Amino acid sequence: MNFPFGRLEWSDLKPVHLFTHEFSIDNLVGSGAAWMVVIGALAVAVLLTVMGRWGWLWREWLTSVDHKKIGIMYMVLGFVMFARGVAEGMAMRAHQTTALNGGVLSEEHWAELFSTHGTIMIFFVAMPFITGFMNYLIPLQIGARDMAFPVLNQISLGLTATGAALCMISLVVGKFQIGGWTAYPPFTGSTFDPGPGPDYWIWAIALSGFGSMFSGLNFSVTIYKMRAPGMTYMRMPVFVWTALCTSILLVFALPPLTVAAFMQALDRTLGFHFFTNDLGGNMMNYANLFWMFGHPEVYILVLPAYGIFSELTSTFAAKRLYGYTSLVLATMSISVISFCVWLHHFFTMGNSATINVAFGIATGIIAIPTGVKVYVWMATLWRGRIRMTTPMIYMTGFFMLFVIGGLSGMILANPAINWQVHNTQFIVAHFHNVLLPGLLFGVFAGIHIWFPKAFGFRLHETAGQVTAILWIVGFSLTFLPLYFVGLMGYPRRSSGFEDPALLPYMYLTLFGALLIGCALLGLIATLWISIRQRDKLAVPLGDPWDGRTLEWATPAPPPPWNFAVIPHIAERDAFAREKVDGKPFVQPPDYKDIHLPRNTSAGMIMFIATTAFGFGVTWWMWWLVILSVLVVVGWFFVTSFIEHDEVTIPAAEVRRHHNAWIEAISLATPVTRDHETDSRNRGLADTDMVVAS
Repeated sequence: MNFPFGRLEWSDLKPVHLFTHEFSIDNLVGSGAAWMVVIGALAVAVLLTVMGRWGWLWREWLTSVDHKKIGIMYMVLGFVMFARGVAEGMAMRAHQTTALNGGVLSEEHWAELFSTHGTIMIFFVAMPFITGFMNYLIPLQIGARDMAFPVLNQISLGLTATGAALCMISLVVGKFQIGGWTAYPPFTGSTFDPGPGPDYWIWAIALSGFGSMFSGLNFSVTIYKMRAPGMTYMRMPVFVWTALCTSILLVFALPPLTVAAFMQALDRTLGFHFFTNDLGGNMMNYANLFWMFGHPEVYILVLPAYGIFSELTSTFAAKRLYGYTSLVLATMSISVISFCVWLHHFFTMGNSATINVAFGIATGIIAIPTGVKVYVWMATLWRGRIRMTTPMIYMTGFFMLFVIGGLSGMILANPAINWQVHNTQFIVAHFHNVLLPGLLFGVFAGIHIWFPKAFGFRLHETAGQVTAILWIVGFSLTFLPLYFVGLMGYPRRSSGFEDPALLPYMYLTLFGALLIGCALLGLIATLWISIRQRDKLAVPLGDPWDGRTLEWATPAPPPPWNFAVIPHIAERDAFAREKVDGKPFVQPPDYKDIHLPRNTSAGMIMFIATTAFGFGVTWWMWWLVILSVLVVVGWFFVTSFIEHDEVTIPAAEVRRHHNAWIEAISLATPVTRDHETDSRNRGLADTDMVVAS
């Protein structure tokens, strides 16, 4: 160990492997990925410098405490990591397709890929996506100006970005762990893997876990305490209900994972024996702690997507949501029962039949409220005036594929069947069959719905529809065949296979993976086309879809203060009722000064310091660890003596901005749903589209 680099050596830099190691496809993939990260980071830095945007980036985004901008930054982080996750998934499909002849990757590289792929997709794609949506929508939908704790919100983003940064750094410096996304010991213990890989995972998960817990607390308090006058719990939009239940899950489900990560760190760093094979260690304690988080995590991810689907069906069927109370009760039931099913992830660990049956029954029970949701959405669409735009295409794909995933989950709830398919590709098919339609399709649909609200222009409809179809077909071809190869005995984490009968299925999955790659490019192309045509697609008046909830009662994009005057709520779907009554956009009798929190660098300081801490403890650079801890402690100490002042928006400025918007509305022509996707839609919907029931 050498000061100041700890155990870091020249050979740990992956980009140099391209020149120092023997040429192979495996080395080309690993070193090439590292070079892409380095070149990509440099390209972004050069672009910002050439455009003179560093100051703008710092003032308008990195130091902002506006919940809307923080939500957008979460989404951007998720998309950056999503690109890597999809690329890794395609590399894994390519390797497995050629695995009968040895494959294109080494066994260790393969293990590293499936570990990083799962870790990134769950913690640094799915979590930022749902957190981004909740950040953006919760205050707007409950009639608030911001989150309850704006600075804590920024710090949460910084901690989440720290975890993502450590994962990206591991692609360039050193390597990641090879124990799967669950990082099971003893594979990740110091005896079997003394390198930096498991430490990257531990600190990425532990630090980002704190960010997620802080977000859960922030969302919960915001919903409890900052709802607009008159918005009782049973008048909240369903998305807010799902966000509230998700927030409670975040608060109670993340601690077991964080504790397990710290215990694993103590095992590796200080020689403790919580999860070792000797001296009283028991790795099954880790499995229990991990999955006490792991199964609630599934619902942390899908509940906000369920909320998006609820808003989608109501809006694009032009109907009041059918079975609102049933949806709320189903959401709460899922949240509670999700803590009672974790053991179905390891029926094979040697429990008694009684315990396995109990958890199997609980697993079957949790499917009931999920089924209720599907029926409620279908009932809402029934006889509605449906517009088959891009969000509805994603919804259709969700109905078809998510139900298949749910039914396969019911099969796995039977311990006897579970024993037969445990650790086979059948499991891989199942959880992808649940999470991709259940989460990603909801996220993509939500992006098409609320992108116009965030940026003031719609996404290109034709490009969006083509991309949606690519996602649905690509997913189906990639993962549905894995049910069959799983039943044929293909192990889950195996880097190869010996049965030629599996080859046709593997070719099919590779073709599907290529379509998913095209779908990812389709997302980028949709954004690019939309930006190029943003004047034609502009919807500055803020209500392009004839929405029913409060966020549509603001301009697009909304001002920093969200609402000129905090609305008073008299019933559910308050904005829809106002449109039916012919008074959706009225002039407030009085305007007042608005006080907003001032920008702060707290989030960036926490991001830099905690990233340095994670990197330092991974590479045994103890001076860096001490320095980063001192920075964090010093920041808290110094800021405790500083009075955090606010920015005051004068009433005259609020009046001017609001009057300009009202005047633009008065001059605009409302559009019917028939013209919703063409250039006539400037964000003012024809109120005839809204029905009260």
